[in-house]
Amino acid sequence: MLPRKSMTWVLLLLLLSLAIINLSTSQSDARWAAKKRRLRDKVHKMFYHAYDNYMIHAFPHDELKPLSKSFTDSLSELGNLKLERLPQDYSGSALTLIESLSSLVIMGNNTEFQSAVVWLSENLTFNVDARVNLFECNIRVLGGLVSAHLLATDSSDRLGRGVYKNQLLTLAEDLGKRFLPAFNTPTGLPYAWVNLKYGVMENETTETSTSGCGSLILEMGALSRLTGDPKYESAALRALRKLWSMRSSLNLLGTTLDVSTGEWIEYSTGIGAGVDSFYEYLFKAHILFGKEEFWRMFHSAYIAVQKYFRHGPWYHEADMRTGKATYWQLTSLQAFWPGLQVLVGDIAAANSSHREFVYVWKKYGVLPERYLLDHQMLHPTEKYYPLRPELAESTFYLYQATKDPWYIEVGESIVNSLNLYTKVDGGFASIRDVTTMQLEDHQHSFFLAETCKYLFLLFDDSFLVEKNYIFTTEGHPLPVLSSWHDRLPDTYIQTNRTLLKTGNQARQTSSMSKQVCPPTTLNSWECSGQQVESACHVPDARSDHRCLTDDECGVDSSNCRRRSCSMAGYCGLWLFI
Repeated sequence: MLPRKSMTWVLLLLLLSLAIINLSTSQSDARWAAKKRRLRDKVHKMFYHAYDNYMIHAFPHDELKPLSKSFTDSLSELGNLKLERLPQDYSGSALTLIESLSSLVIMGNNTEFQSAVVWLSENLTFNVDARVNLFECNIRVLGGLVSAHLLATDSSDRLGRGVYKNQLLTLAEDLGKRFLPAFNTPTGLPYAWVNLKYGVMENETTETSTSGCGSLILEMGALSRLTGDPKYESAALRALRKLWSMRSSLNLLGTTLDVSTGEWIEYSTGIGAGVDSFYEYLFKAHILFGKEEFWRMFHSAYIAVQKYFRHGPWYHEADMRTGKATYWQLTSLQAFWPGLQVLVGDIAAANSSHREFVYVWKKYGVLPERYLLDHQMLHPTEKYYPLRPELAESTFYLYQATKDPWYIEVGESIVNSLNLYTKVDGGFASIRDVTTMQLEDHQHSFFLAETCKYLFLLFDDSFLVEKNYIFTTEGHPLPVLSSWHDRLPDTYIQTNRTLLKTGNQARQTSSMSKQVCPPTTLNSWECSGQQVESACHVPDARSDHRCLTDDECGVDSSNCRRRSCSMAGYCGLWLFI
């Protein structure tokens, strides 16, 4: 026994230690908060450096050429959208302005948002002889208009009384109608290209991508919910169902196909270009519209991706028919995948892949378009970086899920690299070659729609507090509304549930029992801190977990690892003990 005097000193030392720890923690929190504010302000300046230069040197054309301080009408590939009050030979559509609408709101500039809405309402028309890429025009233009309409009509009262009378929704519906001729095919799969005035042109190519015909449901579905006209969602849903029916026995889909015959053209597939947003929209459509059908599609597809594409933290490409690896390469578009995994609830897997992308970013200073995994080297020709947002996007989601300050440091690294290598007097330029940092005279509209937006939200997520949004593949926020969800029968039982024991009670739950789990706001939801079933869960073949071979074992519900059969004949994570 210690003497009473000694005990007193021990207690005093313990109390002093606790006070020092609390002070240290408080000071650390204050430092991180100050750092986030500083980085937020830095991103704010980046956005307006890009936006202001566009407005000065390129508006109302499509995109800015920052080196020459001129413009490019990039929608010449999407469709030369013309403006009523400009000469007939003008071919701009103010694409960057449309793409910037929601970013202006998130950064708190309601005045500029109102000015942009008024200008577009008075000038933009789609009644032009213009051949557009359906997928790109959908995610950029239709998505931008629908999202901005929802922001203009929410409870925040951003626009002055009487200023807004659904003009953006009117434009969006007009554009949606002009999309519909593309779906008039024997399969219901839409053409990749459509003329806004005359529909599908004679001898139009019938080749399209999986993303091109399977990533339309969010924007067109939202348009139907807003207008009360189901034809837009019906067209997109019919195409999605047809595409899903074309999957292989392995639940894999190819990259390109023929919309007339419904036959695959390219069998090699992965999670990158040509397929990426297909997976993203299956899951996000489930969140936005509440259809169990979307969940079932995604669940099967996600398991197939984990089984046939994943190799450690990397994802290679494989033949949809056999599952055998075809190309061992990382593409910059794949960097969206960890963000999607966060929404699913597979945080460990998301973190693992994200760190590999960060490694490649730090190796070159930015993320190259294509990196050969088997040779640990750049692709010889695709060495460019066009200011893509996917790594910033996944970093934002992972920080929201974990609040790990390491992701703030990743965001800081991205911000510093963009300012060091791509910032020029006239905006932000793409990088032609990451080995030399030679610049290209192009500032893509998605730099303002996504890259700056996700970096800003990483450091300041006040826009999301007490709200629930999903972001389209172009970064346009759509609110999750109960009125948009399918009404379920009283006896409905969700198929992706398991039992979670809390105290003495067990209840049904899963990572899908909330719209987004983990939460994307500072306010923790009920699921926070609890281990719930992830989307990759595959039950063992037998309820008693007995087995003869590994094939009778499933995928673990908490960490997505494949279970194996022990020598004693029981399924478990024996390879990881």
